[in-house]
Amino acid sequence: MRSYNPDLTPPWKRSAPVPEVPADRDLVVEEVTTGFCGAVIRCEAGTVTLEDRFGKHRVFPMEPRGFLLEGRTVTLVRPSRPAPARPARTASGSIAVPGARARVARAGRIYVEGRHDAELVERVWGDDLRIEGVVVEYLEGVDDLPAIVAEFAPGPDARLGVLVDHLVPGSKESRIAAQVTSPDVLVVGHPYIDVWQAVKPASLGIPAWPAVPRGQDWKTGVCRALGWPENTGAAWQHILSKVTSYKDLEPELLGRVEELIDFVTAP
Repeated sequence: MRSYNPDLTPPWKRSAPVPEVPADRDLVVEEVTTGFCGAVIRCEAGTVTLEDRFGKHRVFPMEPRGFLLEGRTVTLVRPSRPAPARPARTASGSIAVPGARARVARAGRIYVEGRHDAELVERVWGDDLRIEGVVVEYLEGVDDLPAIVAEFAPGPDARLGVLVDHLVPGSKESRIAAQVTSPDVLVVGHPYIDVWQAVKPASLGIPAWPAVPRGQDWKTGVCRALGWPENTGAAWQHILSKVTSYKDLEPELLGRVEELIDFVTAP
């Protein structure tokens, strides 16, 4: 008795075998049908998700001979073990340090103008500040800033950073800040009337921060214009609840806070 191969396809028509490659995270491949090229970010339920260099995601079935790896046709298969997770990030975008204990507080400090400013800084940079041992304190305005700085007695081992609201040329705040000349003090500011404006309107679901007539309390005016109850404390808690990371803040604030942290922690 002769035995016959059940595959009756002529040898010249048969596809050559291709290697099977585990779809490990960050493996860069090209999908043969669409030409989409990207790195593997997820593999599940017979599909693989690729991310291209522009951050665009596409999901493809892991079909035989479905991908090119360095120009060679391959079949992607599920990895034999789970891929390591990407490092977790803090709200400020820094790499999180799991289990890290707060550092003993430095002599240096960061001063901000009010309680809302301090709460917003804590919300986004709190994890970073604890690891660096930087304490944030708030002032009730900056009218007495030169005297406050003198009382703090800054030095090379006790630097002071100050964040000022509405620090724009010609403002009262800019004139007060100019009186602080110590090399161990850095005074920076953002252009907003109040730190509320440093939260992106889109994060709150509003088109823009309303214009408030001069002479009217700005926060109360904002509540009226947006149809919120005229309770500025409750309004702030609503605003703060919408801030989950640095992505919810305007660059003009982000850059200044990062600058102050670098200044206070510099060797």
